[in-house]
Amino acid sequence: MKIIDVKPYVIETPRPHHGGRAWIFVKLTTDNGIEGIGEAYKVPFHPRTIVAMIRDFGDTYFIDQDPFQIERLWRQVYYGDGYERNDHHQHPDHTVLGLLSAFEMACWDIIGKTLDQPVYNLLGGRYHDRLRSYTYLYGDPSDPRRGNPHTDPQLAGERAAFYLNEGFTAVKFDPLIDVMGNADPREPPLDLLENAEAVVRSVREAVGGACDILIGTHGQSTTSGTIRFARRIEQYDPQWFEEPVPPENRDEMARVAQMTTIPIASGERLSTKFEFRELLEKQAASILQMALGRVGGILEAKKISGMAEAYYAQIAPHLYCGPIEAAANIQVDTCSPNFFIQESIGKFDGFHAEILEKPITWEDGYIIPSTEPGLGVILNESVAEAHMMEGL
Repeated sequence: MKIIDVKPYVIETPRPHHGGRAWIFVKLTTDNGIEGIGEAYKVPFHPRTIVAMIRDFGDTYFIDQDPFQIERLWRQVYYGDGYERNDHHQHPDHTVLGLLSAFEMACWDIIGKTLDQPVYNLLGGRYHDRLRSYTYLYGDPSDPRRGNPHTDPQLAGERAAFYLNEGFTAVKFDPLIDVMGNADPREPPLDLLENAEAVVRSVREAVGGACDILIGTHGQSTTSGTIRFARRIEQYDPQWFEEPVPPENRDEMARVAQMTTIPIASGERLSTKFEFRELLEKQAASILQMALGRVGGILEAKKISGMAEAYYAQIAPHLYCGPIEAAANIQVDTCSPNFFIQESIGKFDGFHAEILEKPITWEDGYIIPSTEPGLGVILNESVAEAHMMEGL
C-alpha cells in the first residue's frame, strides 16, 4: 500500500465561528482506494499559502510512502530528511508540526480502516467507555444584552446554569480576558481582579457542587498578578487554572504551581514530547492539554500521555478547531488510563455535526467513542466543498 494523492481543505466556518474561523483538513488516498482525513491546528498563513504548503508537504514526504510507517515518516518530517531535499531543520516550527499532525492523523485513519479497527484498539484498546467533556461559556445569540459571559458576573452565572442543565459537569471561561493583547504579560489592575473574582463567584453560586469550574486564561498575566488572582479564587475550588502565565517560561509556571492549591493545566501551545517533558519535570502542570493538530499527531500524544502517567499527571486534550481533531482526541482519550476530561465545542452539534456524515455522539455530558474503524468519522465532502474558502 502507498499514498498516491493529497487533497487540502481550508474550510470557512459559518457564524458564530465556534472552533475558529478556518479549519484545515488534509485527505490522503492510497493506491487501493482507502482514504484518511486529518486536521491541523492554527497554521498562521494565508489560505492560499496553506494549500501550497500541504501539496508541497505531501509531494516531499508522503506521496508513494506506506501510511503504516508512522515512526519513520514522522522522523523524516521532524528532522527534515526529505527524499528530494536535504533540509535538516531538526527543530520544526508550529506550522510544520501542525501539518505533520494532520498527515499523521490521516495515516492512522487509513491504518484503522485497512485493519477494520478504531485507532484506539491499535494503541492499547478501549480503556474508557465514555469520555467526560466540558465546554466554554458561549453567549446566547438571542440575548439582547449581548454581554460577555467571561467577564459579566450575571451572564456568567446564567450561562453556567444553562450548560449545567444541558448535561455538562464542567465549564470553562476566562475572567481575565480583558487583560489580553499582543503585548507582554501585564499586572492585572485591582478593579479587573475584583470583577474576575465576581465572575468566578457567580458561576460557583449558579452551579453549586454539581459542576467543575475551569479557569481558562491565556497567559496574559504576570506571575505575580496570576498568584494574586489565584489566592482570590481558591475559595471557589476551581478544578484547574489554565496557562496562568505564557508557556514559554516553564520555571515561572512552576512557581505559580507552587504558590496555589489550584491544579495547573497547560499544553495547547506546546508541541512534541520534548516540550512536555520539561513541563512535567519542572512540575509546572499536572493536567496536560496537548492539541493533537499541533503536538505532532496521535502517536506523539499517546507518548506524552504515557510520560504523564509516571508523574501522576492527567490529560485533557485541547480543542478549538474542527471535528477531525476532535475525533483524533477521542481516540487517544479512549485508550489512555490517565484521561481526565475532553474539551468539546458545545455538544458537537451545529457545523461540527453538519460537516460529518455522522456526528460525534454526545450524551448527558459525555462523549461516546465510536466503534467505527480509523478515526471513527467521515467527512461530508459536499458540505466541505461548499464551505471552501474562496479563491483556493
